[in-house]
Amino acid sequence: MNRRSRLLATVAVGASAALLLTACGGGGDKPKANDKIAGADTGDKKSASPSASATPSTGRPKIELPSDLTLTFEGAKTGNAVKDAVLADSAERMRAVDAAITGTDPKGEAIGYYNTGKALEAALTWVNQFKEAGSTLTGEARYYDRTVTLDGKTSASLTFCADESKGYAKDKKTNKVDKTPATKNSYVLYNTRLDKSSEGVWQTSQIISTRGAAQCQP
Repeated sequence: MNRRSRLLATVAVGASAALLLTACGGGGDKPKANDKIAGADTGDKKSASPSASATPSTGRPKIELPSDLTLTFEGAKTGNAVKDAVLADSAERMRAVDAAITGTDPKGEAIGYYNTGKALEAALTWVNQFKEAGSTLTGEARYYDRTVTLDGKTSASLTFCADESKGYAKDKKTNKVDKTPATKNSYVLYNTRLDKSSEGVWQTSQIISTRGAAQCQP
């Protein structure tokens, strides 16, 4: 299977048998400038050590993305305040990882705010792989069919699809963008677990991705 259509793109998380993510195309591959971008799945890779900057800070960090990268999250309002909070914090998590990759949050402050445990370690590893490859992100990613299931007052599961067909990797030095064609693997199903922190933040603790999932195809 292609890795992220060679580079799994949109954000972050990576793998530990009982916890996290099965990444289609993870393996030992590193992101390259001509790889697709956008989302989560890193496979069985060496984890980066969380830094002090990845520790949740007081107050919600402001997340900004570069003008050439757009993330769209559909279905933000369910009519249930708790579910809406889960959806909002999950979206911020995805934005946080991309902000760290693109350099608008170089210290990764927001990553530590919206991730915990192995998901945090994996997010830091994913960001570091882009840094080592000299790559960043550009284009668009759309998240849809987002469904929340509450498990008590402090845990929830969230499934959603991602359309990463218009998301790409860009070489930092040359600004060259590789617009590879969309395939079925441009559409990804995510299964995530979120746990509510003592500060009231719904942090992602686990994530599993299925690239090319039938239910996410257009």
